[in-house]
Amino acid sequence: MVLPHALPLVPLPASATAGEGRMPITAATRVSGPSAATTVFVEAVARRTGMRLSPEAAISTEAGARTPTKATEIELRIDSSVAAPEGYVLTVNDRALIVGADEAGLFYGTHTLLQLLRPDDSGWSLLTAHIEDAPRFARRGVMLDVARHFFGVDEVKSFIDSTSALKFNHLHLHLSDDQGWRVHIDSWPLLTERAAATAASGDAGGFYTKADYQEIVAYASSRHMVVIPEIDLPGHTHAIGVAYPELVEPPVLNDSLVAESARLGQQLPVAGEPYTGWGVGHSSVRIHEARTYDFVRDVVRELAEMTPGPYIHIGGDESLGTSPSDFDLFAERATAIVVEAGKVPVAWHEMGAAPLIAEGTVGQYWGMTTPGGSHAAEAAHFVERGGALIMSAANATYLDMKYDDSFPLGLTWAGTIDVRSAYEWEPTAVLDVPEAAILGIEAPLWSETTRTFADVEQLVFPRAAAQAEVAWSPREAPQRSWESFRVRLGSLAPLWKAEGVDFYPADEISWSAL
Repeated sequence: MVLPHALPLVPLPASATAGEGRMPITAATRVSGPSAATTVFVEAVARRTGMRLSPEAAISTEAGARTPTKATEIELRIDSSVAAPEGYVLTVNDRALIVGADEAGLFYGTHTLLQLLRPDDSGWSLLTAHIEDAPRFARRGVMLDVARHFFGVDEVKSFIDSTSALKFNHLHLHLSDDQGWRVHIDSWPLLTERAAATAASGDAGGFYTKADYQEIVAYASSRHMVVIPEIDLPGHTHAIGVAYPELVEPPVLNDSLVAESARLGQQLPVAGEPYTGWGVGHSSVRIHEARTYDFVRDVVRELAEMTPGPYIHIGGDESLGTSPSDFDLFAERATAIVVEAGKVPVAWHEMGAAPLIAEGTVGQYWGMTTPGGSHAAEAAHFVERGGALIMSAANATYLDMKYDDSFPLGLTWAGTIDVRSAYEWEPTAVLDVPEAAILGIEAPLWSETTRTFADVEQLVFPRAAAQAEVAWSPREAPQRSWESFRVRLGSLAPLWKAEGVDFYPADEISWSAL
């Protein structure tokens, strides 16, 4: 069997050398290492091959730990000296060894090893190789909008599995929008009693209990992903008004909203009634009401108590129903509340318009790769205030855009994004800020058109793999090119099929059958 690429890996490792021959794998192959990493690896191999490898008893990785037996053919261990954080060294010859710089590095190394697992004439084997790898950006994220359409705990876990396998390490959950509120808050119980039952296009809604949310957070942590919860404010807040009308202004019906709603055959927003359309910019919390900030403080506090990660995202996009002066006032007060709760505020780049946004706030840039209007200045202000930036250029990273005009799912307001367009962009070339100010990237999936989880996967995969390589791989690596990537990406098809990922087989890619 001749493979189309010597080491068909995505994302591309920092350094990789292909060896000669293969290492056979059978059901008798023994695996040793920390129990969490070993379990994940053994289960993944079983799904891919139907074989269940033989894990040795969990071993300690502390100094003085026993050496695995000679029968061990795949060894997993941790040594902080081998690579940068999240990095690993992987060697496959007559046996396989993965040494992670930390638990995350070991996890990513095992997923690289899974991509080296291939069928051959006698069964299964590993391609021989030596790989030294570590990420380019520390922040590699994906976003799932569970507000416009709701996705349950098991579906979010599947999303975590398939994206963490591509070495993404942050999951941004968009938990509130005009169409629904999706997490229970004890101090404001009507949010889930009155504002969670419906979703976009009149579909059923839902919400996460606190136990549900904590289960998602714990599962993400087991896959080395940090959860970033977002409550979108001060706009995108119609659902809050369904539960607590005194907190939200009457809808602002601009000409664009009216025309677009008529074109799509969707309802206009009505104060106090659930909204199932797709329109934006019509809602705002009451900026000058003291009770509004009681609400923000309570929600942030309860989210912070359930979220071990450092971030709380407070939105800030498309607040067309809020005057600029009121928007600035709210941005300053809301980011300060997040800091008071002991978390780092994250906000969409529009909040950079506020002169006194809390110091250290992280901005999320969602403008185009060629910035328009005031977007670049707003983004740069986060850096001026001691913060940093996450790059989510809409015409490159937005996973809810159509692949082409004929694709049945997705939108086109940021253009169409085929796999090559998702791959060929550079996060540090968009804004005039120091490269050190770019934490990394995030690829968002907004859910107006995704009525099922299968719809989500069709839009996310394979383009998430392109974003994974942009975030992880060295910019100047010789094989960091479209022609190399499209061949390596095609080799993921059998693995994705084994994992049950319903990816879109884009015509740009030559998909492998094995």
